[in-house]
Amino acid sequence: MYKVTHADEAVTYEPPGHYDVRCTNLHKPADIENGEISLGLSHFLPGGGAHMAPCPCEMLYYIKEGEMTVTTDDGKAHVLHAGDSIHFGKGQNRESKNTGIVTAQMLVFLVIKK
Repeated sequence: MYKVTHADEAVTYEPPGHYDVRCTNLHKPADIENGEISLGLSHFLPGGGAHMAPCPCEMLYYIKEGEMTVTTDDGKAHVLHAGDSIHFGKGQNRESKNTGIVTAQMLVFLVIKK
C-alpha cells in the first residue's frame, strides 16, 4: 500500500495552542497501512509558535528551514536549525517558537500506538 501526497494536496488544519503558523497534514493515520504514524509540515512565521503543552503521542520534529527554539518540560531551550531534530515521548511537555527572522518549516512525525 502507498499514497502519494503532492504539495498542493496537503490539508491545512489549526491545532489548539498554535499561533502565526500554517499547519498542513501530508499523511494522516488513515493514509498509513497500520494507522500508527502521521506526517505534517508546519510553516511558522517569525515569532509564531505553540504554547507549552503535553505531546498527545510520541513525536519527532525535524527543522527543514529556518530556526525554531523548542523549550522542554525541564526548562531547557534548544535552538534548532535546518537539519536538526528533536524527539518527545508521549505526555512530555514542550513549547516551540520561531526565533529566527524568516519563516521556519518544520516536519512533524507522530507515532500513534493503538
